[in-house]
Amino acid sequence: MRIVAAMSGGVDSAVAAARAVDAGHDVTGIHLALSRNPRSYRSGARGCCSIEDSNDARRAADALGIPFYVWDMSEEFADTVVDDFVAEYTAGRTPNPCLRCNEKIKFAAVLERALALGFDAVATGHYARLVEGPGGVEMHRSADHGKDQSYVLGVLTQEQLRHSLFPLGDTTKDVVRAEAEQRGLQVARKPDSHDICFIADGDNAGWLAEKLGPRPGAIVDESGAVVGEHDGAYAFTVGQRRGLRLGVPAPDGKPRFVLDIEPVSGTVTVGPRASLAVDALHCVRPLWCAAPPVAGEYTVQLRAHGAEHRAVVRADGDRVEVELLDPADGIAPGQACVVYDGTRVVGSATIDRTSRLARS
Repeated sequence: MRIVAAMSGGVDSAVAAARAVDAGHDVTGIHLALSRNPRSYRSGARGCCSIEDSNDARRAADALGIPFYVWDMSEEFADTVVDDFVAEYTAGRTPNPCLRCNEKIKFAAVLERALALGFDAVATGHYARLVEGPGGVEMHRSADHGKDQSYVLGVLTQEQLRHSLFPLGDTTKDVVRAEAEQRGLQVARKPDSHDICFIADGDNAGWLAEKLGPRPGAIVDESGAVVGEHDGAYAFTVGQRRGLRLGVPAPDGKPRFVLDIEPVSGTVTVGPRASLAVDALHCVRPLWCAAPPVAGEYTVQLRAHGAEHRAVVRADGDRVEVELLDPADGIAPGQACVVYDGTRVVGSATIDRTSRLARS
């Protein structure tokens, strides 16, 4: 097959491209230029898409003897990922830009361009497994559970999965690094990137403050009493404990957490940890990897590196109702609820609101 290997400049994508070459595919390496003003150097393991990353990707492609190109996706990325991130925080929600990037850029815009150019599939260094199943291509958790990235890939459709390759799905991270060293790839010991790629210093609140400016509001407790002030509700997320700067301590002396964010008034409500627990999720924008789930018991993952929760899932058109059989803490609107049947990814939906079920 003719394969486009998306090469970020890290060790995972470099080894994935190498394995695609070993498998006999006709491979072309591409690096996505996602920033209109890329940094010359990354800050340690923070961020990506820098000039340094582009150069690392090019060197890896040269070592593999494959053609290499840079595809400028900065405009699409700004419109569909960065602007969406700002809009979601402005609306009091907590988005995951990695899911949106996979949905709109890496497996939509890139795949569309690749197919138009006559390529058959896109290979990436994501840790997830693809297998042929009775209903089409199934995506499963990776062999390395600690590196599993199926959560951020839960937005992929069957058509996208049919044109995707994840060569690292059956491999652990230590094996990937050892293989990169054996191949003489200079990125073998390069730190993994983390945090949000377009906020290289990891200061989400500071970055949003520069974009949105001061929007002062009140911090209140569950009774409505004012216990503090803030410069912008976008600096908070449900479940947050640190950085609240409360002027009035809790009567019991225990820590307080963000329970709710009201975007119109800018009011942030805080309270005890016990008030964070929810057992019902009301979700929208479902994206299924194949057929929608039949109503029944599944497991769901609510954060990129979070635990699995047993849940009853009911899908009805563009809405998904999830009953958590064990309550979860600090779940924020805007986060993704990814549904699993064993290790198989069924699909995902965006959490619109949360609640507590009345139980007898």
